[in-house]
Amino acid sequence: MHGSLVAPLPTQLMPEAIASIVKTNPYYKAEQTFSELIEAENLDQRLNQFEEQIRYFETALSFALKEAYDQAQGSDAAHLFLQRILYRINRLNLFWYDDLTHYTNERSTYLQKVRNEIEAAWQAWELKQIDTEAYHSVDLKQALLDRYQTDLDPELSEDALYLRKEMPFEGYRYLLAITSFDGLVEASRLSRILGGAANEVQATLTKVLLEEYGNGRLSRKHSTFFAKMMTELSLSTQPEAYFDLVPWQALATTNHNFLLTECKRHFLRYNGGLAYFEVAGPSAYRNYLAAAQRLQLSEGAMGYWDLHIKEDERHGRWMIENVTLPLVDMYPQQAWQLLLGYDQEKLMGDRAGAAIVAMIRHGVETESLPAIGLE
Repeated sequence: MHGSLVAPLPTQLMPEAIASIVKTNPYYKAEQTFSELIEAENLDQRLNQFEEQIRYFETALSFALKEAYDQAQGSDAAHLFLQRILYRINRLNLFWYDDLTHYTNERSTYLQKVRNEIEAAWQAWELKQIDTEAYHSVDLKQALLDRYQTDLDPELSEDALYLRKEMPFEGYRYLLAITSFDGLVEASRLSRILGGAANEVQATLTKVLLEEYGNGRLSRKHSTFFAKMMTELSLSTQPEAYFDLVPWQALATTNHNFLLTECKRHFLRYNGGLAYFEVAGPSAYRNYLAAAQRLQLSEGAMGYWDLHIKEDERHGRWMIENVTLPLVDMYPQQAWQLLLGYDQEKLMGDRAGAAIVAMIRHGVETESLPAIGLE
């Protein structure tokens, strides 16, 4: 098994130029060691057999936590290592119709301990980025409506203009490769929160989920449209084929939502985040669509963006009017968490988007984008 991947992939889908991105990380060997642990049969019952590996991994883990969260300027290498480890553990909560042995440690108490240690330090660091006290002195409904109006059609940033007017064809392929981490598999956050008593909020969330999943038709499922884009541009449609390209900032958004959906006490925070995700989605997809149109690509090479723009414009309105505003009335004392979730999703999403564009810009300017696609 490749140490950097959740499931083994044919080598032709992971060119050495891409794999080397992770191999240069000083934490690479520690991640390799963790790969052996997470795949070990009955890990919890055999911890004493892996004492040396565990000691090595935990030493690296402790050092990375300090490098990432206890310094004014956190180490990108440490951030990447921690988010990749966290994702590897979270990934066990999703079933991908793959080898069942990959799930041998899905209930491991040791893996849970590692996850909790990373999340505790990471989430405390994330919360320091936001003034949560300010939420207790605002009109929450008006604040949500104001954010909705602002984020529905924001001014074009420098990165947005680059995508629309400058990014070359290979940069667009690189963009698809990185975003396929989420777009191809739809590790749906929404699907993990719908259990429980029925009400109007749950009905709206279910409606959003059904549209995201093509109302049960594979041909209309969003990931099917993404796979078509990848095929049109000779990119692999194998999930996680380009996992080594994903910056830590993008991994953090995925791991953040695993946390929020797996812990029901974060239900309000999650729905605030989902509201932003649906409201702001169309503006980002318009940038990608404009880039594809400028490059004169086929309809198949941009269809996912067009579909998302149309559907998410509806979903954003539903999330604000039929989910977040009713939840303010249902949970008046805790409703400030809706704003926290909204603002965190925006902060983390902007951070991830900037990291992806910076990676593309650097690769294009230095002509160092690794060759990607099917050999």
